[in-house]
Amino acid sequence: MSRQDVAWQGEAAVRWFLDSVRGAIPFSATQLAIMLRIVANGRQPVRSFLDVGAGDGLLSAVMLAQYPRAEAVLVDFSAPMLDAARERLAALPAQPVLVETDLASPAWRDAVAVYVPFDAVVSGFAIHHLDDDRKRALYGELGELLAPEGSFAHIEHVAPEAPWIGDAFDEAIVDAIWEHGRRTDPGITRDQSAAAYASRPDRDANRLAPLDVQCEWLREAGFVNVVAPFRWYEIAVFGGYRPA
Repeated sequence: MSRQDVAWQGEAAVRWFLDSVRGAIPFSATQLAIMLRIVANGRQPVRSFLDVGAGDGLLSAVMLAQYPRAEAVLVDFSAPMLDAARERLAALPAQPVLVETDLASPAWRDAVAVYVPFDAVVSGFAIHHLDDDRKRALYGELGELLAPEGSFAHIEHVAPEAPWIGDAFDEAIVDAIWEHGRRTDPGITRDQSAAAYASRPDRDANRLAPLDVQCEWLREAGFVNVVAPFRWYEIAVFGGYRPA
């Protein structure tokens, strides 16, 4: 996560995302299941994996439920997010490695070099905070960290191909946030949810790139069998594999 996105260093953006957005994202369970399917079609068994922009550790928790003996390395720029991940994963018998590092610089790889290579890399809703040149370079760096036949599975916020898709996404997300919020605050209105979404702390942190462009970046980085099995408005699940 780029150091330009200082919102994610504070509690406000983190709490907004974790309390109002993470649990409200439509088709979240489907996205996670597809992530696991992408990983399952790569190098097996998965003895180690890297969670890039790990946030509160949800993807790692899902991965460790599937691969309980795997060594997990979680990297994120946000200390509050890593604290949330530490809390989520605290009950595990073997504790994952949590690394605070900045994906905006290629030097982030130094922080995980001792754990390379990884059998899989996963990422969720993080890389879109980087500018396009950095995204493209990062895909190459991730490929270099993978073992042969290792997989990269990416759940991501992508750019809409037309304005109406962006508008429809915003409306659907507001509806989802409203329904999610009513579980703890039955009196909350949709207008209040829409206002909170419009003024969210991370509003200006997104640097979205089209799905097809990012898939091509993966191919240019050396990934093979690049796939995008899921797309819902501005959310996609895609990935690829390091060649044997």
